[in-house]
Amino acid sequence: MHSSHADVATEHASRYLQQLCKHWAHKFPVEFDPHHGTIELSLGRTVMDADATALHITVSTGEAGSLERLEGVVADHIKRFAFREELVFDWKQAPAA
Repeated sequence: MHSSHADVATEHASRYLQQLCKHWAHKFPVEFDPHHGTIELSLGRTVMDADATALHITVSTGEAGSLERLEGVVADHIKRFAFREELVFDWKQAPAA
């Protein structure tokens, strides 16, 4: 399994988590509450945790070549929701398991 993690500084982490989960709920299996969300995309899995200062995102996929694409898809969608602020996604890849 290939995975990466980003801690995105924002005071609106819970809002973005819920928006992304609701956005994809019609296409993919999704579970969420205001502080934790899981999305099973066709590219791989996205897990998010929200606190008062950041949105913590972990993406994972079985295909190494899909990891960057999954990172981009998740980041692009959240950036659209967060058009009022400039979010920084500094993805850190974990060693392949």
